[in-house]
Amino acid sequence: MRRTRLLSVLVAVLLVTGLCVALAAIALLATTVRSTVALPVDGNNLLLGNPTNALHNSSSSPDNYLMNSRYYTLSYNRDRGEPNWVSWYLGPSSLGSEDRSNDFRADGTLPTAWFHVEANGYSGSGFDRGHNCPSADRTSSAAANSSTFLMMNMIPQAPRNNQGTWANFENYLRSLVRSGDELYIVMGSYGSGGTGSKGYQKAIDGGHVTVPAHIWKVAVVLSNGKNDLRRITTSTRVIAIDTPNTNGINSNWQVYTTSVDAIEKATGDDLLLNVPVGIQKVIEAKVDGH
Repeated sequence: MRRTRLLSVLVAVLLVTGLCVALAAIALLATTVRSTVALPVDGNNLLLGNPTNALHNSSSSPDNYLMNSRYYTLSYNRDRGEPNWVSWYLGPSSLGSEDRSNDFRADGTLPTAWFHVEANGYSGSGFDRGHNCPSADRTSSAAANSSTFLMMNMIPQAPRNNQGTWANFENYLRSLVRSGDELYIVMGSYGSGGTGSKGYQKAIDGGHVTVPAHIWKVAVVLSNGKNDLRRITTSTRVIAIDTPNTNGINSNWQVYTTSVDAIEKATGDDLLLNVPVGIQKVIEAKVDGH
């Protein structure tokens, strides 16, 4: 009997020891896998993440269709006739002396069966062809600048919103780059119904293009350096604004600063997906200047 009990104890000890060794091995393997997962390279337009897990599949994701122009990446919404969001890098290499090309045009890479918004699609609507990724953010080459005039990069934007508030904000962000910073930017829109120079409208171009109610942008600001994703900390500056798409807007963009959390709540997007969760919680709750 005593031998039987002793044998049972030994078996139990061996089982527990084996389990502990196995768990330790699994933990080590998990750590190794995490440490070897490649982070997005510096300058990647999706360094911060894919906010809506957009897919390049026209059948399963027609309203969350991933597109990459090389100079920016976006999620296109077939039913709205515009992007849900556009993401890009803005740094010293982005800026040069290239003139504005003004070659607005439809994007031939959209699925052929979809409605293609043409260059004149906004004509007479009272709304500007508002860039998401601005022309002036891509002046390093003719190809880079021309890419921003694809209609997939446009939204119907109230003229004073586009030429005043947003132009001022865009100029400010470029001034940060000229002062030694680099930025990762995501811009998008949501809702329907805006007020342009000819009044309130919910859609234009025969109903194919939704007029968004709100237009937002998030910019993560880093000093020039390397390993950009790893350099984002709880102290990193994040500037977020959310503006109504109206012609009676204030030209001072600081009036519309908000938090990333607030934009995510309004859109359902996860804007800083690649940033560690603990850091996200801090920087997404902040409002710049407050």
